[in-house]
Amino acid sequence: MSSKSGVNVLRYSALGLGVFYGFYHQRTINSTQQTAAAQREYEHKQQLINKAKEAYAKSKQPASASTSATSGLNQDLNSPNFDLEAFFEGVMNAK
Repeated sequence: MSSKSGVNVLRYSALGLGVFYGFYHQRTINSTQQTAAAQREYEHKQQLINKAKEAYAKSKQPASASTSATSGLNQDLNSPNFDLEAFFEGVMNAK
């Protein structure tokens, strides 16, 4: 009878250790997956931010370049090279 109780103790000990190991292993797997998911989400947000910055820079660049490139006039009223007649001609031709 004592050998049967020793076998039962070993069985339940192995079962308990297996259950404990299963919980521990599942916990580490979940932690790794959550860390990877958080990293992917961060990288995705970083890509969206970079795309938005590029789009903003692209939208601002042509507007400032097109106004100075199309007119080609010195529009600073305080500049000594300001030509009022050329300025009016440019305004009239633009319309």
